[in-house]
Amino acid sequence: MTKRYLGNIITQNPTAPAGPYQDSAASGVWSLAEALAYNKAGLWPTAGSLGPTGLFAGGYIAVGSTNEISYINIASTGDASDWGDLTVAGNPQTGGAASSTRAIFGAGASRRQTYDYITFATQGNALDFGDTTTGPSGGISESGLSNSTRGVWGGVQDSINRIEYLTIASIGNALDFGDLSVSRTATASAASTTRGIWSGGNANGPFSNVIDYVSIASTGNATDFGDLTQNVAQLGGASNSTRAISGGGWSDSTSKEATITYITIASTGNATDFGDLTTGRNDVAAVASGERVVFQGGGGFGNGNAARRLLDYITISTTGNAVDFGEQSTEKYASGSASNVHGGIAA
Repeated sequence: MTKRYLGNIITQNPTAPAGPYQDSAASGVWSLAEALAYNKAGLWPTAGSLGPTGLFAGGYIAVGSTNEISYINIASTGDASDWGDLTVAGNPQTGGAASSTRAIFGAGASRRQTYDYITFATQGNALDFGDTTTGPSGGISESGLSNSTRGVWGGVQDSINRIEYLTIASIGNALDFGDLSVSRTATASAASTTRGIWSGGNANGPFSNVIDYVSIASTGNATDFGDLTQNVAQLGGASNSTRAISGGGWSDSTSKEATITYITIASTGNATDFGDLTTGRNDVAAVASGERVVFQGGGGFGNGNAARRLLDYITISTTGNAVDFGEQSTEKYASGSASNVHGGIAA
């Protein structure tokens, strides 16, 4: 019999795929050519696939620290859920980077040596990925960013300024990339498919307003991009492919900053005011999709404030104040963060 209808189903009224929605389907027996044509047009359903997922790994809690990994669906609102655990307990500031299939979390502030990873398609505990360039001292990888191929981490360990990178698809140890333009820790990080951005931070004591960038596909030292609106550290950063957003932190004027700013990644220049978080807080983590940035947690590292459960979000293409998203699964702050749809993978 000659095939006459889509999906090889002989019916009076054949139906084309409904689009790339998690709850849709393409019933029938489809040829590869048909599936490819609809996929290229953005019309092939993704029933059963993972939506825009943000992960928050490790961090401080009210007393001590945690190895918990929690997650949210960035496209919705609601409370975070448990994903699994990092390989070692007590690991705050584990900077994250991700492709659409795998997330990697850095050695963090606990001076560990290892990177951990998870696979987005499978919930569960993290596995060992490889080691930092610093060996047993570890600890530089608290600000991570990535495109779909490379994860890049920048910071300071033992007063030495470093940027290092991993190939996300290949398990192994980190390699040297270069140096930040100004030696500092506790920065916000973000990326497009080509550029990685670090903003603010603690420059060996004084807070910094520096924004610098690298070309992710190459290696070399970071270059000055511009300045934040104020000196601030312990802020959260995330991006789509166009705008990088940073928010919260600890500034010269307050220990619980609410300010949100943005830059256009493809250009250079100073940051512009975006709005405010729902409440001021430092040690904030952030994840992004193509449309949203969600800020997680925050607290008062060193100033006696309790850790926070807060999740709030902004719409990247607009400006304005953040609104409530939900709550995280435990009270924690200074978490690592990553998503499967950020700006480094053309979100």
